[in-house]
Amino acid sequence: MTRRGLILFAALGIAWGIPYLFIKIAVSELEPAMVVLARSGLAAILLLPLAFFRREVAQVVRRWKPMLAYTIVEIILPWYFLSAAEQRLPSSTAGLLLATVPLAGVGIAFAMGRPERLSRANWLGIALGMLGVAALVGLDIAGSDLIAVAQMAVVVIGYALGPAILARWMSDLPGVGVVAVSLAATAVVYVPFVLLTGGWPTVMPSASVILSIVVLAVICSALAFLLMVALVSEIGPVKATAITYVNPAVAIIAGVVVLGERVTVWTIVGFVFVLAGSFLVTRRRREPVAAEGPEEACAEQDASLAAARVRSTEVDSP
Repeated sequence: MTRRGLILFAALGIAWGIPYLFIKIAVSELEPAMVVLARSGLAAILLLPLAFFRREVAQVVRRWKPMLAYTIVEIILPWYFLSAAEQRLPSSTAGLLLATVPLAGVGIAFAMGRPERLSRANWLGIALGMLGVAALVGLDIAGSDLIAVAQMAVVVIGYALGPAILARWMSDLPGVGVVAVSLAATAVVYVPFVLLTGGWPTVMPSASVILSIVVLAVICSALAFLLMVALVSEIGPVKATAITYVNPAVAIIAGVVVLGERVTVWTIVGFVFVLAGSFLVTRRRREPVAAEGPEEACAEQDASLAAARVRSTEVDSP
């Protein structure tokens, strides 16, 4: 990895590892819907001008049906349920449970009729991941918080389904445009929802909560996405997916250091099993490589570029 790639990787690992901490702070005073509205609205204000400047908004809006489906499963529902879950769960546990997204991705592929051939290592990864979740849910989380676990399950499924929609129907669309339009649509949806449900704050939130919203929108959403695009361009989409295994560690450290959250033996066991499972389930078979002619080489290059576009539009961040 180049020096620039290493810097981008570290920056993105932090930007996508700290949201759980700041969501936890924000929901201490604000309703989950208000947190989503404030975060998505501010992030959209930052990214939309860039998307318009690059003339990416119109082509995204033309594909409005898959765009709407993507926005619902990737942002509108997950961000709300993640914020609601963190009213009950430690931020570190929420971050760790989201590391199971690659495991859910396997199930999504089967459900969409595009199953991948799974190797023994992949099946072992599924088993380890399930054991890790069992260690967290069954041994590390009190029974009264199983509602929060169910909410996290919605988040995990949404984050696994979003990239599948992108890959199938929108892989040719520009990443900045997709995210900017999604964030703007989310804010528009949540304005009436917040007003009708009484989620608008009646008193001025504390400075720490306001700062949390700003960090969530500016660093964890807008800036993080731009870092992801730069990282994919620098080191490629395959290596960039390793960021998935860094974010939970950052989330756990942030929760312990800043909020004084408790780390038990089962937290550590679940952490190891979930990350090992996610790593193994995303491993690909190594196929025999034959000598390539000019046409095959060009086809492989086109496929790599298409994969990079899909990866750069994945917003599996919290």
